[in-house]
Amino acid sequence: MKKQHTNEAVIFFTLIFILFQFTSCKTLSPTKEKISEMTPTASFDNIIPIPVSVSLTGGTFNLNRETKILFASLNPETEFIAKYLQEQINSITGYELAILPFEEKLTKGNISLIINKELNELSKESYSLIISENLIELKANQPEGLFRGVQTLIQMLFPLKNNLNLTSNHIEFPTLEIKDNPRYEWRGVMLDIARHFFSVNDVKKLIDLIALYKFNRLHLHLTDDQGWRIEIKSWPELTEIGGSTQVGGGYGGYYTQEDYSEIVRYAMERYITIVPEIDMPGHTNAALASYPELNCDDIPPELYTGIKVGFSSLCLDKEITYDFIKDVIKEVSDLTPGAYIHIGGDEAYATDSLKYINFIERVQQIIESNNKKMIGWEEISQAKLGSNSVIQFWRKSDYVLKGLQQGSKVIFSPSSKVYMDMKYNPNTELGLNWAGYIEVSDSYNWDPLTQINGISDKQILGVEAPLWTETILNFSDIEFMLFPRLPGIAEIGWSPSFKRNWDEYKRRLANHGNYWKKIGLNYYKSTDINWD
Repeated sequence: MKKQHTNEAVIFFTLIFILFQFTSCKTLSPTKEKISEMTPTASFDNIIPIPVSVSLTGGTFNLNRETKILFASLNPETEFIAKYLQEQINSITGYELAILPFEEKLTKGNISLIINKELNELSKESYSLIISENLIELKANQPEGLFRGVQTLIQMLFPLKNNLNLTSNHIEFPTLEIKDNPRYEWRGVMLDIARHFFSVNDVKKLIDLIALYKFNRLHLHLTDDQGWRIEIKSWPELTEIGGSTQVGGGYGGYYTQEDYSEIVRYAMERYITIVPEIDMPGHTNAALASYPELNCDDIPPELYTGIKVGFSSLCLDKEITYDFIKDVIKEVSDLTPGAYIHIGGDEAYATDSLKYINFIERVQQIIESNNKKMIGWEEISQAKLGSNSVIQFWRKSDYVLKGLQQGSKVIFSPSSKVYMDMKYNPNTELGLNWAGYIEVSDSYNWDPLTQINGISDKQILGVEAPLWTETILNFSDIEFMLFPRLPGIAEIGWSPSFKRNWDEYKRRLANHGNYWKKIGLNYYKSTDINWD
């Protein structure tokens, strides 16, 4: 009898267990049929950099294949932005939306790009995004603000990349209001073209990636010991000889002036300013090898393909050196609509210190005579600087303070935080480690205002993430070293410090990782982030 009751109990509980499993599966795991019926939904919880203000209003806007993108008529900039948005939406969702100019009346169900000069915005990059149940309105007082707002709208669609059911008749957007503006004027990325050369198409791909994260400067390190990468028509041997090799040997390459102008144009369309760097008086072996007269002994050195620094210097006692610099700065300035020319100025260990100071002051005058402003790495603050000159911090705070005392502003590029050529950890195949290992958390968890005692926000022009390319051979390598660290640096430059939170940011970054995977971007799967 006892055995019979035991068997009945076993049967009873087995039936209960099977029933529980069946109902649990139905409740927690939608069937394939249910998944296909789910409405694709854009996400506000996906935006990097985090906006200044986001208010959810509790409704939904339905974007469908009949939705139109409306832009201000007779404005070629807003028409370009409308086409850009059209292409991005198509790339992510497959929806091919029409774009049309409008005069005054806004119609329901559409996306409107509105320039309103009367908006009291904090900067030319400010924007507001209002998604109501009837309309998506993106407003700014300058086209540049519209373009930054478009990136926010695009990022909301990231979760739908390759996930959209093409039979779906609409995409749901949460209704909300966003007001947004950048914390800093300068939010930059630097690419070293000199150690290894990268094509015009590679630079364009980089421009498209950094535009998604609201960067507005691309600093191109065009000359160094290993290569001269920009054509100077009055000194043609610079590229014929100096551009002929790179780190590790083999052919290097260079940009013709037409190539460089194409990069400048492409960047300007995306509201990114190109900042060219002609490194001097050190880091000049490629120039010295090209022209004997730039050497004090008139003997050109051999071309250099290693990665050591600090061994080269222009001859600062010769007047031809300054004729050379005048010609180079003039040609580069004429090709560059941006306000700044970067002169490097770092690691000039082979240059007499007094001569170095006199050199920097003289070059500053040459740049100003071409209606440009000078930027240099922090070492230039040893010279007397004008208030328009900018110092770029990478290592020594004493140099920064010396520059700030002269009225200069500073761009923050602390090597231990944002040098994108540093390895993530000892096991990283690419990169160096002289400034330490920089994990994703390290590159995010810092603030410019707390890096140097006694500095104010008004003295900070912005932030910039340099990628030196001693070990970087191709664009896939560039992607790996920049991502996933670069979006966090974008957030440091754009978002208010009180809005940033590492634990919350990690979740948004993981969402972006899913998008990068779908577009084939080669990013580092940091253990800091729960990518699943």
